[in-house]
Amino acid sequence: MKITINGKAIEAAEGQTILQAALAAGMYIPHLCYHEKVGAAGKCRACVVEVEGMKGLQTACSVRVRDKMAVRSDTPVALNAQRLAVDLMLSTGTHDCLSCEQNGDCELQDAAYFLGIERPSIQYGDIDRAFDTSSEFVYVERNKCISCGRCVAACNGTVVNQVIDFGYRGHETEIIFDADVPMGESTCVQCGECSQICPVGAIIDKCAIGAGRIWELKKVETVCPYCGVGCKLELHIDEKANRIVKIRGVEDAPTNNGMLCVKGRYGFDFVSHPERLTVPLIKENGAFREAGWEEAIDLVASRFKAIKEKHGPDSFMGLCSAKVTNEENYTFQKFMRTAIGTNNVDHCARL
Repeated sequence: MKITINGKAIEAAEGQTILQAALAAGMYIPHLCYHEKVGAAGKCRACVVEVEGMKGLQTACSVRVRDKMAVRSDTPVALNAQRLAVDLMLSTGTHDCLSCEQNGDCELQDAAYFLGIERPSIQYGDIDRAFDTSSEFVYVERNKCISCGRCVAACNGTVVNQVIDFGYRGHETEIIFDADVPMGESTCVQCGECSQICPVGAIIDKCAIGAGRIWELKKVETVCPYCGVGCKLELHIDEKANRIVKIRGVEDAPTNNGMLCVKGRYGFDFVSHPERLTVPLIKENGAFREAGWEEAIDLVASRFKAIKEKHGPDSFMGLCSAKVTNEENYTFQKFMRTAIGTNNVDHCARL
């Protein structure tokens, strides 16, 4: 179907909301509580628009498109309402953008920039909430929370760990874990979905604190090395230090849809571990020495050949790994069956 947003004609699909159609067409409407994975929330009111034929302002994240619909997000009434909603969020809590870890990757910051809000116009008597540093991998700073509910929806409906919820009422409302215990004492499995989906700096990865800002890090997509699911990862790399700062799930990946387990998101310290082997080692006289790749491969090939000639191919057994790709596992079993000549092949995921 065809609709118009701010006078521009765009294509929209059946079942899409106004916000989804706008984003698909590359048009920005401020929004904070909406995320593709958790759906419409209609809480933040930052995405309000005027729709021809409908009374009052409508939340673009919840109203579905219809053919020939005419939408305006740029009228004085809509823009003033958007500015008020974002202004109220900026006025609540502590949003120290200059030193915040999410500086440059913050959706509240993006909305304020788009709407031309340089500083909050209201001063609240805010509650100074304690930081939660109890968990192994996640840092929670409730003073930055805007109560958008995305972490609550993601924890309960996306990864279904059912740990996060809203507690208390009114101005004292805040996110809580289980029956309001520290995150480290809760049933949280540290998957980090909440840190990835948080639009501000309220829930962040501990490993990334002080390790670099978003524009200083190179993004590289790869596949998780831990199991056979094949989750897609986006590595955030400090090229100067040659190290991974943090990992996020790739949102449009068909295997994981941005979700990761604790190993995939936080188990990457082995990459730069000082005890990691970086060159082949050959044992001579009971002690290892460093060797070149050609020397090591030649030694293995010659020993394999000698053992096969003396004891036969079934004297070998090969064990594949779930930590490599399907293609590498296929190559390994092919090597065992053709080059070695045995069917003695197994896989660690079966054990």
